[in-house]
Amino acid sequence: MKLMKAKKSLGQNFLTDKRVVAQILDVAEVGEGDRVFEIGPGMGALTEPLLDRGATVTAAELDERLVERLTARFRESEHFSILEGNILDMDMDALLVQSDFADRGYKVVANIPYYITAPIIRMLLSLYARPEWIVLMVQEEVAERLTAPPGKMSLLSLLAQYYASVRKELRVPRESFEPVPNVDSAVVSLFPYRAYSESEDRRIFRIARAGFAARRKTLANNLSSSFRIPRKEIEGLLSGVRLDARVRAQELSVEEWIELADRIDVLEANALRC
Repeated sequence: MKLMKAKKSLGQNFLTDKRVVAQILDVAEVGEGDRVFEIGPGMGALTEPLLDRGATVTAAELDERLVERLTARFRESEHFSILEGNILDMDMDALLVQSDFADRGYKVVANIPYYITAPIIRMLLSLYARPEWIVLMVQEEVAERLTAPPGKMSLLSLLAQYYASVRKELRVPRESFEPVPNVDSAVVSLFPYRAYSESEDRRIFRIARAGFAARRKTLANNLSSSFRIPRKEIEGLLSGVRLDARVRAQELSVEEWIELADRIDVLEANALRC
């Protein structure tokens, strides 16, 4: 099938390597009866094999040219539907309920636009109708960030690992795409294990955003300036979580962030009572 001219403004690089496509579907363990939500189907490189394996596919595509082409290509399939628009502007929870994906379980399999990788991951992990499994093609550098251990953590890796078990599955060379991008890619899988709670999300990540505000500064300095709590008190909190006063945000594990948030909550509650 002849490729359309990619739109740079939409970050389009079409996956053309069929071997990689098969590997992605194997990673996601796609089989008969699975329900799959696909983001940015492009020319349908993943869509057709998903349907061939017996999956029901709902896709979201921003490029109206591709929506028209995919609609025509799969018009005979009862197991394919497509939504036109920006995935980040859609009410995903409502769409998933309407399509019965929420009640019956579903997977997300996608070669997502790289320039909105972080917002897409954030959106998927904050759905009330959360997917059972998320398999995404991302920049290799982003895959390393998502799976980073304590010592190399970032706000993105904390977000992903707070809500899901994250694993880098395979490296994908840039030559697997047309046009060829300037970076190599990787496939990552996320297995959500924590349900989204707006209040808990706010509680944990207001602390984390403050902690990562200036990476060259210690966590104690960042938290002290953000929350206007004397540094000595912050150091006492860190000591209670068995952390050194000189620790930086990237060194904390998910569990340490949760414990630190708990202790800051207590400190702030006590301050209000005084």
